Amino acid sequence: MNRNDRMDGQKSDDVTGVDERDGRSESALAVSVDVEDWYHVPAVTGSSFSAYEDVDSFFEEWTDRYDYLTRPTRRTLDLFDELGITATFFVVADVVENYPGLVEEIADHGHEIECHGLHHACAIDPDTKEPRFTRAEYRERLVEAKRRLEAASGQSVTGFRAPNAYVAGWMLDVLEEVGFQYDSSVARNSLYDKSAGSLVGVDTTPYIPRAGSLATGGSDREFVELPWPYYERFGVRVPAGGGPLVRLFGRTVIERGIQQSLARGDTVFYFHPIDIARESFPKVGNTKRRPAYWLFKGETAERRIRAILDAFDDRLTTCGDLAAAHSPTVRRRDDRPVDSHAQYRSAENVDSRGELSR
Repeated sequence: MNRNDRMDGQKSDDVTGVDERDGRSESALAVSVDVEDWYHVPAVTGSSFSAYEDVDSFFEEWTDRYDYLTRPTRRTLDLFDELGITATFFVVADVVENYPGLVEEIADHGHEIECHGLHHACAIDPDTKEPRFTRAEYRERLVEAKRRLEAASGQSVTGFRAPNAYVAGWMLDVLEEVGFQYDSSVARNSLYDKSAGSLVGVDTTPYIPRAGSLATGGSDREFVELPWPYYERFGVRVPAGGGPLVRLFGRTVIERGIQQSLARGDTVFYFHPIDIARESFPKVGNTKRRPAYWLFKGETAERRIRAILDAFDDRLTTCGDLAAAHSPTVRRRDDRPVDSHAQYRSAENVDSRGELSR
């Protein structure tokens, strides 16, 4: 049985993930990848403390090589091919222009393409949690990001992950207004708070959020939130969603957190291609906020990620199929329209600062 087939036929408000075809009762783990490069991190661009105001400002000034994303993304695709995994790739939309052909390559491997923002800018201030954009500005950015990703991938883009996981209830409302059906950004834990507003009722299982809120209890909508796992010990909730936490905390904490969370119901796991990059990145930006951010990347991180995927090998699915299991309006991956994206396969060239080659 294909790992993602186990979700077929499942449409339930139940958070346990019941496979209706064979009577099994088993929670599922959605595998996701956040596709962004080193300069998308908030120390460099897109936040109130970045070295550059935004990605456009970065490219106006940066004259050296910028592409450290292509190689580890292809390494990620090879890993998934080897393990037989279909995943969800949350892609920063400017990757379409700055790495021509890469989004198409991911889609051609059979993976879901979803949205990780237009330029990976924080929509709320990391410190104050106040909006950095008006609703109209945010809507415009989402519409453009969605358009670019759909044109490049030929898929209907209906899922979102907030850049840097800074998320607020009003953001979910705007997402729903422009056609998104689910989000996967909320990370309830004891170590950091990237969420603006109440997380009443939130743990690690998918839920319908209230309008204008991140709290559970939504009854008049079908938009789904897929929160991240945590590892709870002595009353402390350690974030266990993946990403840099795989590098900083190690495999054991993440695995135990996923195991605990799966005991509650369905949950998610994620990482970045640049987590497994072998090369060192340019030293740019405010590193005082995150002095150890790039520790243990490369081969060590890849070995840990592989072990985690192997440990939950019979539970794996995509975020799209997981969201579809918790809302009657979310379409599964196989039910989404596919359009030609040949127009993006052509002619664009990357300048000498990039390295996309075939």
